[in-house]
Parts: sequence; C-alpha cells; structure tokens
Amino acid sequence: PEPEQTLNNQQDQPLSNPSNLSSMEGQDIEDLSSSLGPLQDFSPARSRSQVVWKSSRNVKAPGRPPVDDDIDPVAYMGHTESVYVKTWGCSHNNSDGEYMAGQLSQAGYTIVDILQQAHICVLNSCTVKDPSEAVFVNAINEALSLGIKVVLAGCVPQADLSNKLFKDLSIIGVQQIDRVVEVVRHTLQGNVVKLSARSKSGAKQPSLQLPKIRRNRYIEILPINSGCLNNCTYCKTVQSRGHLTSYSPSDIIDRALQAISEGVKEIWLTSEDLGAYGHDIDTSLSDMLWRLVDLLPKGVFLRLGMTNPPHILNDLGQICNLLRHPQVFSFLHIPVQSGSSSVLQAMARDYVAEDFKTMVDILRSKVPDIHIATDVICGFPGETDEQFDETLSLIDKYRFPAVHISQFYARKGTPAALMTRVPSQVIKARSRALTSLFMSYRTHDHKLGREYNVVCTERASDKTHLVAHNKSYDQILVPDSVPSLMGKCFRVRITSCDKFHMMGDVVPGTVSNQLDLSDCTAVPKPSQPYRIHPALAALTLCLLAISIRILRLLLNI
Repeated sequence: PEPEQTLNNQQDQPLSNPSNLSSMEGQDIEDLSSSLGPLQDFSPARSRSQVVWKSSRNVKAPGRPPVDDDIDPVAYMGHTESVYVKTWGCSHNNSDGEYMAGQLSQAGYTIVDILQQAHICVLNSCTVKDPSEAVFVNAINEALSLGIKVVLAGCVPQADLSNKLFKDLSIIGVQQIDRVVEVVRHTLQGNVVKLSARSKSGAKQPSLQLPKIRRNRYIEILPINSGCLNNCTYCKTVQSRGHLTSYSPSDIIDRALQAISEGVKEIWLTSEDLGAYGHDIDTSLSDMLWRLVDLLPKGVFLRLGMTNPPHILNDLGQICNLLRHPQVFSFLHIPVQSGSSSVLQAMARDYVAEDFKTMVDILRSKVPDIHIATDVICGFPGETDEQFDETLSLIDKYRFPAVHISQFYARKGTPAALMTRVPSQVIKARSRALTSLFMSYRTHDHKLGREYNVVCTERASDKTHLVAHNKSYDQILVPDSVPSLMGKCFRVRITSCDKFHMMGDVVPGTVSNQLDLSDCTAVPKPSQPYRIHPALAALTLCLLAISIRILRLLLNI
C-alpha cells in the first residue's frame, strides 16, 4: 500500500522539554574507547569534509545531476537552501544519516555543520534509551526556537508515530530515507509530510547504492540487515526497525566494492543483530562474509558489528575462521546484558549465561588477541542483589576491554515497562559498582614494547595525534606527521599503555598501502648471561671427577 502522507499548512510550535540533557548523546559502543564515553583529549574526531559521488558538506553539489526513471525530477530543481543533518545512536543510524546527506547534496542542497546556518534540519534519532530521546526533543526545540524547519527521522518517531509532540512536524521513516529530498522540499514549502511505510522503490528497505556523504572518507558503514528476530522485553527495535530484513549478498558486495573504489580503508558491517543476517533469505552470515572477504584488496579491512549470542552460536566455527583472516579485525561486540540466566529469561534474550560464557571461551581460544566488547543493563525489573552479583562475577572473570554499562530505562510500549521496577537508588548503586569493577583492571599493559601493523583512519580530538587500529581493533595513537599517515598502513612500536588506548611510534620505512595486520611481533628482551643451576653444576663436577679417576685407572692398566 502507498505510505500515508499528510500535507498541512501549519506553523511549527516548540515541543515540551522533559529535561535538560543537551550534553548527552546516544552512542554506539563500537565507536567508543570505553564504557564511559570517548577518550578525553584523544577521542577520534570524524571528519565531515569528505566527499562521495561529488557531494560535499558545506558545498552545494555542482551542476544539475542526471535524472533517471527512479528519481523525482522535481527534486532536482535549483535549490538554494541549506540543510543541517544531525544523527544520534548506532552505526546503522549513522549510515542512514550519511545516505540522507548524500541525497540532499546531490539534489543541490547545501549541507552545513552548524544548525544556525540551516534553513531546515533533519534530526535522525535513537530510541535506545530515554536520555537519547530527551536530547532529540531538546534539539527539536532549539531548531524551532531559531525559526528553522524540522524533519524528524530515525527510530524515535518511527516507533511512536502517534506521539502528540510530533503532530505538526514532518516525519521520514527508517525505510523511507530514499525519499528525504521530497520530504525536505515539501517541508520547506510549509507542508507537513509523514512517510513511514515502504521505500520509494517499493522494496522492504532502501537501496545500498544511494549517494552518501561519509563522516569519515576512509570508513564505509555498511548495513547488511535491518530489524530483529527477537522481541526483548525492554527493547523497541522491532517497533522502530521492524522484523528482520536482509540485503542480498550481491547488494552488499556491490556496495563494498563501490566504497573501496572511492578510497575506503575500513568497512564496518552493521545492523541491529549481525548474527541474524540471512535467516530470511536462506543464506548465512559466514557464507556472505567469505564471498566478501575473498574480494577485498590489500590494505582494506572488515569490521564486524554487534551480534546477539543466539543466532551466531551455531555458526561460531566459521566466524572464528573469519576473525583470523588477516583482513578482518579480530573484534566482536556481543551484548550479555546480565550474568544471571533468570534475568536473561525475563528479558526474553533466548540464551542463558552459560551460552554466552561458552561463546566467549571459544572465541578467545580460537582467535588470538580477540577484542570482545559487551553491554550490561543494571537494575532490570526484578533483578535481585544475588543476580546482580552474578553479573559482577562474569565481568570480573572475563575482564572485557570495553563494557557499555546502562541503567535500566522503561521504554514506552515494552513489556518491561509494566514490570515491578528496582528502586532508582539501587540501580545507580549497581551501576557505580560495575563501573568501579571495570575501571579496576587494565587490558593493554602486556602489549608494551610490541610492534603491530596498523591502519590509520581517524584523527584524535587533540589535533596532534592520529588513531590507528591493529588486528584486534585496539586504539593506538601516533603523532600526526607530514606527509599525513591518514589512510595508510604502517608499523608501530607500543611506547605506553592506558586503560582505553595505547601510544606508539611509527617504525621508520614501514608506511605502505598494503600491510598485513596479522603480523605482530614482541620486541626481544635483552639477552641474559647463561647461568647453570647450582645443583647441576655440582653434579657436573662430580661426574667430571669420576671420569678422571676412571681415566687414570685405565692408563695404569
């Protein structure tokens, strides 16, 4: 059926502001250096000036693009307006934001990085937690107070289309991002447009071949499926993204090859659950990955995103083999959420704590130096002190290098919102206890003095360092230099280690475009003088004395 559209000439009105959380933003653990947020002074700062398909932020796309049968010709009328695109949330959401910015730029709009410079803004939201939604509402109010028109995108409006706060604002659904040009155009004309059903082509999800402006020219964020097979009691993913829909292997490979031809060095495969890929199209994650990996040229590397335990356990052997491939980062994000099987059952997570432990044990035994990140929810309804202690024990046992710690937030319309809640002060205390445990250990110190081949794709926020990644996807900071090392592979020697990152020096003469990340060596320790154990020395002297006496006896004979 055709998506519902409403066109109303109504004035934008400020929304109610539930709280002042403007400094908080939803973030993806895969893009963080710690569970507490980006590194102070050293967090990777994504560049917004990079272009794809002749599109650029702060620059209007030159000329009038060719019109084909799949594009609305009206969208390519000469535009003079500027658009601000803001995204919160996971990697998948960030990819959607890049696609929307790319289409708008190709249509002739100027993409700007400062809200105050825009005629209209596209706010691409995250529905994971209440603070993320509060930030979203604050951004809406700020734009409206400045007289800037607003288009809502992402999971928040998609999951709650009837919300009265969004009544007089245009909405574009997560499956409709290929129609962002139409929505922006109509909104600028004073209309209210609401698109929330199928994509423009009628497919279940937008094409992967849409124009895109990457926030980082060296990183392609590539969605491989959307939606979820599970119905966790605390989560709104199915309400916002729907049930599982996978892209075909050929579509994924075509997009990856296109990105590689444009100079990308890292390809991040993303979705709401990577392990569920292919269940709806009679294929598997490992089958698709092997096809993709076989086509990767030297100097291009693959990063797998978040996967829940149930769907990947049956294919874990092949996943281990893939993670050992020299062009696949030995990194995996596996949310455990709780160390208590009883709590996991209440969450409807479809696995028990032992399943998760088995998965981690196998990965660590089969994939050298694998970097496993995980998530924990503190204070899920009904969680007892004893059940929380099981979570503490699990984290203490495995000491993951990255743990995203969340306090439980009741999401409207989810079963968990109706459950008996743990007192807020108890939730906060548990969060502090888990954070304290996480901060009490370090996972990089044994790497001091080692040498790693790395790929450099990000610039640190201190403006004097670059961020490189080794095979384990550890963050290694190296001094910036001229000529720049961005987009290059090279070898580093680790000079210091911190909780969340390491520092390194570039080994002279190793800069290349085609290094193998799997090559890691430890710097040999200074040789020690050979010393004989005292008992062995005494035995040797005794045997020598006996030998001499025997020799003398033989000579006398």
